[in-house]
Parts: sequence; structure tokens; C-alpha cells
Amino acid sequence: MAEPKSLVIVIDDDASIRDALDGLLRSVDLDGVFYGSVKQFLDEPLPERPHCLVLDVRLPGQSGLDLQDVLARMGAKTPIIFITGHADVPMSVRAMKAGAVEFLAKPFRDQELLDAVQQALELSRENLRRRDAEATLRTRLQGLTPREREVLGFVTTGRLNKQIASDMGVSEITVKVHRGQVMRKMGARSLAELVRMADQLQVGQTHGAI
Repeated sequence: MAEPKSLVIVIDDDASIRDALDGLLRSVDLDGVFYGSVKQFLDEPLPERPHCLVLDVRLPGQSGLDLQDVLARMGAKTPIIFITGHADVPMSVRAMKAGAVEFLAKPFRDQELLDAVQQALELSRENLRRRDAEATLRTRLQGLTPREREVLGFVTTGRLNKQIASDMGVSEITVKVHRGQVMRKMGARSLAELVRMADQLQVGQTHGAI
């Protein structure tokens, strides 16, 4: 299945900047959507396809930095490129520390922005791949029985089968059977891979809880 086309979201209160960026994005076959304020943007749901924000720092109402904070609180992983005609060092440091991909002072070269956009879109694609992979793992985890989840919790702490058997009050053979089922259902090809999966899902260390 083809990957959905990426989207560049531009928020700038200057219509001439929006028009210029529209033309630039079209020139490299990128889809763009344009807003004049943070409120207009927040009135719409975040896209499900790979996307990034090209965001002016100073905007009417909420600023670009305010929006960065809002998205962080929402748990959104939208990569942000800041553009500004009023840059100062503390402002750029704050933005970059909060995870901005780039901070460009106007006027900037077209290629500078396009390079930053490509970097941000690749980050977004990776974030979506991670999210989808985690969703798949969570579905597999839900397919484990309570006993299998308990074994998973013990196995990923490095305990031996006989130790797990003693802790659970079952035979070592029973633990081996459960362990084999866990590996199969989770799609893990090795213990190391199973541990990585459990770590990604934050599986509890004793009872396999999440």
C-alpha cells in the first residue's frame, strides 16, 4: 500500500508569506494547508498522514511558542519548523529545547526551508511508523492469557524458567509452554526482541501489567 502523501501546515498571519510558501511547496510537489492564526489551526483535527508545521513565532492571539506548548501537552508529535522576523537567542533556544526541528530567521533561503521540511516530514513518518508498530504490539499483548502476561513480566526481567516456576507455583514445563506461546503470539524471534517489545509497551516487571 502506498504511503499517504505528506502535508505541510503553515501558520503565518502575513498573507504574502502564506502565498509565497504555497508557491514554494507546489514547486516541489508538496501539499500545503495554510492558516492565519493558531486558533484556526486548532479548530481542525491533526492529520493522520505524515505532516509538519511551519510556524511563525509571533501571531495574533496565541503565539507559535504557545502552540508548541499546547501540542506537547496533547502528546502530539508534530515536528515544528519556526520562522520569524523577530528572532532572539533565548526564543530560539526555548524552541529548540522543546524539540523544534529548525528555527529560521526571515528572510531565509528557499532551500533552507525545504531542507528543514524534508527533515521534519521524515521525522513525522518515523513517528507514525513507531505509533503503528506499538499499536500492533498492544493488540498482540491483549491476545495473551493472564498467565502468559504474568510469564512475560517475569521473563523480561531475566529470571530463569525454574525461578519463574517457583514464583508462580507451577512446573517448569508449564512455564516453558507459556513462554513459547508468548514468543509466538508476540511475534518475537528471540528473547532480546521480546524484551524490547515489553520495554516499548512498559510491561510491568512482575505481573505483566501495562
